[in-house]
Amino acid sequence: MVARSSITEMAVTPYVMEGVSEETRAAVAKRGLIIALIAFLTLIDLFGSQALLPALVDHYRVSPAAMGFAVNASTFGMAISGMLVAIFARSINRRLGIWLSLAFLAIPTFLLGLTTDLLTFALLRVAQGLFMSAAFTLTLTYLAEVCTITAARGAMAAYITGNVASNLFGRLLATGVADHVGLAESFFTFSALNLLGAMIAFLYLGRTDSSHDPAARETGSIWAAWIDHFANPKLRASFAIGFIILFAFVGVFTYVNFVLAGEPFKLPQGSIGLVYFVFVPAILTTPIAGFVAQRFGVQMTFMGSIGVSLVGVFLLLASSLWLLLLGLMLIGAGLFFAQAAATAYVGQAAAHDHAAASGLYLTSYYVGGLFGAFFLGQIFVTVGWPGTVACLAVSLLVAIWLGRNLHR
Repeated sequence: MVARSSITEMAVTPYVMEGVSEETRAAVAKRGLIIALIAFLTLIDLFGSQALLPALVDHYRVSPAAMGFAVNASTFGMAISGMLVAIFARSINRRLGIWLSLAFLAIPTFLLGLTTDLLTFALLRVAQGLFMSAAFTLTLTYLAEVCTITAARGAMAAYITGNVASNLFGRLLATGVADHVGLAESFFTFSALNLLGAMIAFLYLGRTDSSHDPAARETGSIWAAWIDHFANPKLRASFAIGFIILFAFVGVFTYVNFVLAGEPFKLPQGSIGLVYFVFVPAILTTPIAGFVAQRFGVQMTFMGSIGVSLVGVFLLLASSLWLLLLGLMLIGAGLFFAQAAATAYVGQAAAHDHAAASGLYLTSYYVGGLFGAFFLGQIFVTVGWPGTVACLAVSLLVAIWLGRNLHR
């Protein structure tokens, strides 16, 4: 297993590193940056395509709901992959699995730039989801297994921060390349970035062997581990919360594109890409999620974060562009802060088989995204944006109710 000084104690957030040397602080910052960068290059494909929705609707000549479902079909692959990792994680070397998943992710990403029909597009997005989720799940498992509880909070926050950054810069890059070069070239660019992520994971994640791999020490049936995890009320609540977080996120940031492109805003594709600067506050606040959860407890941290997102959801009905953007800003910051708290909590609440717990959490998380794309897409087409916003508000209220189970 990697030396504890290299990624475990060093992965803590700088906000809780009182009385440590400058050299240690620099090491912490470097490793936090590596963790965030791997997350960024893992999930950049997931969010970049969402910003291209209006252009993809025109290119494939389909309805917004059909294209929204095809783009978010990646969450179906992610849910399957999360379950497979939960089943077979004991035989998967974490570091090897992470960098190979990112390398293979580059293949369907490249092919998306060549496809000409919607079914193939959707299937390639499923394939992307399989590899993205494998890298995501194995990285979270790796951090939960090699980090102390305090270090894990900071490491998870760094990873989710990279996730946030991929939301912003992935969308900006996708729209920028599509506008100035071409739609296909945006997918070719993402493919190259996936290969870069594989290289970084290969070079910088600590090397492990089977005799020191935490997975090799797990005993008993994996099915018994699952039953044990589902019997834990803290983990059950966490799985349901993961479902709601991505359900709400996908629902908001998929279909708000059509609101921004329509009346009364009528923003062009390039301007819609700039709208995603609303993720900047989340990039600045998510790194301190570990510190806040340690100081105030996961339960209060989570409920407060979802409360902020709920305020943002109600602002989505505003006819003022600035109020709508403020709503998106609050939703992004609140949901990512809540995700960082909930993701770290799963690793702490699981007494054993962290890979199974992480896989089950992420399976629920991605299924929530798939439901968000499909169910809210039907609501958007049938009832309109106000009905979609109402469904989002109800889902976040349920998340707050579930948050009462996230005890210290």
